[in-house]
Amino acid sequence: MASDSLKDTPQIPQWAIDLNSPPRPKPKNAATFSNPPGYSEASVGKRSASSKVAAPRKPPTVEETDTLKLKKSWELALAPAKALPMNAVMMYMSGNSLQIFSIMMVFMLFKNPITGLMQTNEVFRRYETAANRESMLAVKGCYVLVQLLALSLGIWKVNGMGLLPTTRSDWLAWEGERTPLESAVYAFR
Repeated sequence: MASDSLKDTPQIPQWAIDLNSPPRPKPKNAATFSNPPGYSEASVGKRSASSKVAAPRKPPTVEETDTLKLKKSWELALAPAKALPMNAVMMYMSGNSLQIFSIMMVFMLFKNPITGLMQTNEVFRRYETAANRESMLAVKGCYVLVQLLALSLGIWKVNGMGLLPTTRSDWLAWEGERTPLESAVYAFR
């Protein structure tokens, strides 16, 4: 009867036993294994006691800070120019028909440059110092020029869609009636 009770209890699988048992301790002679190819002790970061002390970095001077701020402001001023080719291709590929997609794209082409032009001083305020004020005028001028180029791209697209009144037929309400210089009378026989 005892043998029947052993057969009725399910045996625990080996993976469950391994899962519940603690991991095996690592052997103490792990350092005797050779390093794999391409492995070097220097890349791990083991440093000697003398190399642990890093040399303190000196704070940047005012001139270096102004130069860095000027470089960052030039990057910021030229950032909208990097989007101009992409916008031009997207405008060309969207076609000249009046669809919701092309109307939304034209709206964004006008909205982004106009908001950029209105916020020119706020964009560059954190980079402007008393020492680089004259240099920032050139940066702001370049930024305004790039925004005007983006705005002209929007105007080009609106003109291509036929929404700009550039033809004579768009202004017929203000046209006067022509007075003929001569009149012809038909003679019937």
